[in-house]
Amino acid sequence: MSSVATYLNFAGDTEEAFAFYGSVFGTTPHSLMRFKDAPGMPPLPDDEGDKVVNVQLEILGGHVLMGTDMLESLGHVLRVGNNTTIALQLDSTEEADRIYGLLSEGGSESTGMSQMFFGYWGVTLDRFNIRWMINYTA
Repeated sequence: MSSVATYLNFAGDTEEAFAFYGSVFGTTPHSLMRFKDAPGMPPLPDDEGDKVVNVQLEILGGHVLMGTDMLESLGHVLRVGNNTTIALQLDSTEEADRIYGLLSEGGSESTGMSQMFFGYWGVTLDRFNIRWMINYTA
């Protein structure tokens, strides 16, 4: 079933932020994965391997916050505008391609859709400067 989540990027303090948000909403972060445990990850500096590649937290009405640490060694630069993304979990690669294509028209900073270890994925900044993450997991 399709769903929507809010994806947040942090400058190395994702785990602390999600512990705080969990205390605010009375829920517990889950599905925490560290960069050093992610398949296919290139070698990272010692201080970055324990950073969070993905974590999830249910807040209100079933809405999920997801988060990651931005890593300088991977060329990530955190700035206002790329710190919040609307994440769409879709029901098929066809639907993912359709929505990605429409949102990408006139936009910028598009990754294209590609197969990743966690699913079929892509990110685009639409023509209104809103970031969208598109994902399909079989």
